Amino acid sequence: MRTSSSRAGLAIAAVLSLTACGASEVVPEAEVATEGENATDYPLVVDNCGESMTFEAAPQRVVSLDQGSTEILLALGLEDRLVGTASWTDPVLPELAEANASVPRLSDNAPSYEVLLDSDPDFVTASFARHYRTGGVVERARLAETGVDAYLSPADCEGELLINGGGTRTRPLEIDSVYEEIRELAEIFDVSSRGDELIAELQERADAATDRIEASDRTIAFWFADTKSPYVAGGLGGANLLATTVGAENVFADLDDDWTAVGWETVVEREPDVLVLGDLQRDRFPGDRLADKKDFLASDPLTSSMQAVQEEDYIALHGAEMNPSIRFVDALEKLADGLDEIGQAP
Repeated sequence: MRTSSSRAGLAIAAVLSLTACGASEVVPEAEVATEGENATDYPLVVDNCGESMTFEAAPQRVVSLDQGSTEILLALGLEDRLVGTASWTDPVLPELAEANASVPRLSDNAPSYEVLLDSDPDFVTASFARHYRTGGVVERARLAETGVDAYLSPADCEGELLINGGGTRTRPLEIDSVYEEIRELAEIFDVSSRGDELIAELQERADAATDRIEASDRTIAFWFADTKSPYVAGGLGGANLLATTVGAENVFADLDDDWTAVGWETVVEREPDVLVLGDLQRDRFPGDRLADKKDFLASDPLTSSMQAVQEEDYIALHGAEMNPSIRFVDALEKLADGLDEIGQAP
């Protein structure tokens, strides 16, 4: 594979918002902090989900194909490197909005390969392997042929097994996979100290959220999208990790897929105490938005019979919070608040 472009220079603030450049414009070499004792020792070899990449220096032109990976890069102060983002389910985190404002959005959903290539990236990153499979945006091998390194979140693979690329998990996801992505991207871009600080902050918030929750005996179901055949969280992915972290039981923990379509009859039969509802802003499927989900649950003859619906024992999470990302901690905090509120209800 072709290695990334020339090494970056002096520090800039992580929150600095720079003017975005189009694909036809010349992007000046970005400045990234040299991390002292934590400075990346190039050439850097990264083994990532069955692929080996060698970096002679930090990448200069980056396309992120998923919101989760985009927000990690923004949180690391790398908005000046981003020449394109895609696949958004929700507004960007408020604290990252200023940094994101100048970054071109290639597509609200997955972009075409031609659109990706037109942004002239030297590095592509994704949260989900579906972008790199046949029928997705582009296969990693094809990017390699054009000299572009393609990184996949460790949360979506087990070695060479690609979870959302046609594989199924064989073991439960752990939050360390999210921290690994932060750590590796920070090292690739020579900002390891920023990565360490971000991980420490997330760990502190996660500990604070779980410390105020006692082990719960409540059962829950995570409904991501679609009113016809609801996509619910199985027992090995990110949503189930949220459930186990707060001490609750996912009623669909016996299913291996991260997300799978089931019938409403099955949801009613399993009778979860609490429904965790995805509030998605993308409007791709019926019931993406929270209000639409609530209206459906209350009006459908089958689902309206559930006690959780009658009592409105709901907890709302953004779509990005229901998948492995830095928003895992935001989801924990909302679950802690929601379970506490439901527990105190008469």
